[in-house]
Amino acid sequence: MTTTTVAAQPYPISFRPERTALVLIDMQRDFLEPGGFGSSLGNDVHLLQAAIPPCRAVLNAARRAGLLVIHTREGHRPDLSDAPPAKVERGDPDLRIGMPGPMGRILIRGEPGHDIVPELYPEEGEPVVDKPGKGAFHATDLQAILSHRGISDLIVCGVTTEICVHTTVREANDRGYRCLVPSDCCASYFPVFHEVALQMIHAQGGILGWVTTSHDLLTALAPRVAQPIPA
Repeated sequence: MTTTTVAAQPYPISFRPERTALVLIDMQRDFLEPGGFGSSLGNDVHLLQAAIPPCRAVLNAARRAGLLVIHTREGHRPDLSDAPPAKVERGDPDLRIGMPGPMGRILIRGEPGHDIVPELYPEEGEPVVDKPGKGAFHATDLQAILSHRGISDLIVCGVTTEICVHTTVREANDRGYRCLVPSDCCASYFPVFHEVALQMIHAQGGILGWVTTSHDLLTALAPRVAQPIPA
């Protein structure tokens, strides 16, 4: 079995593609598109949209290289039975989970805003994990999916860097997975949070994981996918 080595911080990491999964965290319309829930809170969604092109390049390369691809969506059942009151009751009463929003009920499964942006839409056979919390492991079947496929390494992309991406990396680290985070495939409404969150991942010899760039990851995957690296 061949290994792929990627330039990263704090040092290069090697992984076996057949034991590696690409996990795209919460690339949902409500968070990334103008007029969605994120923008209704006063956030600049263009900061998050910057992650779409590098994510798309990595997603295409991962598919061609035969990596397992997993998508996640944060959201709740329509009756809110899986939504803790402490989460629902935060913020502006008119913009809380379950309330009518610009793209349907806010963070409710099946609503237009809950869906994944078209540029990164799942292909048939790619698992979509619906999660009620920030981390992708909490109250989901992600652990079972990874275990049944013999996965040991995760490439984690998505939004936002300091919340759902970071929580998922922490959960994965505690479960024994090695995590590689391409910095430009993640984003935050707060750029300073993005930078600090990435530093926290690779600090102290990689206490939570490794950080790379989409360019370095694509360069490493290029021999397997036989396609030019995007400029």
